[in-house]
Amino acid sequence: MKEIKAIIRPSKLPTLREKLRTLPGFPGMTVSKAEGCSAPHLHSPANLKEELTDYTPKIRIEIVSPDEVCDSIVDTIIHVAQIGQIGDGLVWVTDISRAVFLYKSVAGPLERP
Repeated sequence: MKEIKAIIRPSKLPTLREKLRTLPGFPGMTVSKAEGCSAPHLHSPANLKEELTDYTPKIRIEIVSPDEVCDSIVDTIIHVAQIGQIGDGLVWVTDISRAVFLYKSVAGPLERP
């Protein structure tokens, strides 16, 4: 299993949700609001006020996925969210050694009954 996390622009969420839901084996996702700022070498604030308020709204997506659909999910996120500008966001994947659906109370694959 893999955990896919992504930070994207809020305007990209509706399209991304629509595209992900069409993928075979898509397990669902958790979405939350976030704020972020660019790396200092990528953006120079003009004054102290701008430096202290340099956060822009973002969306954080978290998906726990079977290995076999991970690449298609990541590719879909990149395809939908990327516009080629600083601030597009970030996608990363980590290994999951164990996950338990709380309604089942059983560890194992993310298959639903």
